Amino acid sequence: MLVVDVLLQQVTGLAAQGVCRGGPVPVGQHLANLRRRGGLGKDPKKAAVRAEQLAAIDEDWNCPWPLNWQRHYRVLADLVDADGVLPYIAPGVTFDGDDIGTWRWQRQKAGVQAQLMPEQRKRLAKLGIPITKLPETAPTPARTATGSGRGRARRRQRSSGAWQPSGSGRSRKATGRYPGARVVEITVDGGAEPVPVRLGVWISNTKSRRDKLTAST
Repeated sequence: MLVVDVLLQQVTGLAAQGVCRGGPVPVGQHLANLRRRGGLGKDPKKAAVRAEQLAAIDEDWNCPWPLNWQRHYRVLADLVDADGVLPYIAPGVTFDGDDIGTWRWQRQKAGVQAQLMPEQRKRLAKLGIPITKLPETAPTPARTATGSGRGRARRRQRSSGAWQPSGSGRSRKATGRYPGARVVEITVDGGAEPVPVRLGVWISNTKSRRDKLTAST
């Protein structure tokens, strides 16, 4: 942990920039490597010990939010610890190259706060930065089966075998229309076996010859 000790002599916390150096030691890059998957070593036990050591120095050494956010926050948190309250910081005031003044006033905007994690909002509140209440999310209205939605529903019905074409809303039985290739079996008077008949063709022929048909036909 010699590298970390060097860093603590210069800044507070372990949210160092990648270019931060402790003399000849690239501290920022070293910490970035530690945060990577497997950066603490392949041995799980040793990795756990190293993680505990880093957390003892700075519990937010591997925070879930951006390090840039954490670095600015720690500067303001140190000011609150020293003075008891967050002093006025004009935009443009910098610390180690970071514009903490602009950052502080940007964090007060409702749109910026809405993008933060709950813990981040809680920490800003502890600094004394006013927190805007998040708007309640309106329930999502149920979607009606229109347009492509109806098409998807029909495709699902076709695949399950439950779909029957409706045409204009009238059944074939009501309109008397049947496909010409549809075959049904009927029993003729005196016949021993059913006779296959193309129903559509038979109906079409019957209609075209209706004037020639008799009651006995």
